Amino acid sequence: MAGTIEQKLGAQGILLHEPASPVANYVGFVRTGNLLFVSGQVCFDPEGKLIAKGKLGANVTIEQGNAAARGCGINLLAQLKAALGDLDKVVRVVRLGGFINSTPDFIDGPKVMNGASDLMVAAFGDKGRHARTTVGVASLPADAAVEVEGLFEVA
Repeated sequence: MAGTIEQKLGAQGILLHEPASPVANYVGFVRTGNLLFVSGQVCFDPEGKLIAKGKLGANVTIEQGNAAARGCGINLLAQLKAALGDLDKVVRVVRLGGFINSTPDFIDGPKVMNGASDLMVAAFGDKGRHARTTVGVASLPADAAVEVEGLFEVA
């Protein structure tokens, strides 16, 4: 049976899928003590299709980027579930790092990253409030618009 956090997500229409397997020489997550580091999650939907492809400031809107960041957040949660078996074991979302595939003059990366940040707060309440970094980058794998990594304190 799903825990409280997963039930809360389900009530919002969010069902967690099997996380994507790494495509290179890394693992999806590493736990050391009570910290769980989740590798960067690209904005693939559960079927493996990009939610948004291309560059913010060119062919991807802020709204599309925000939805892509939310999708990355869902993928982070799927990795967390794979690592822990139960999202209720998350004590705190510590930090999110966002990479925004963007033109050099795009300055609204924080608005894009709110898609992932808002999801964490919706899922975990005050425990979902976190430190964050948002960085514009020249490119991402598969020309994804957004990639997000996370650090979580776990029980």
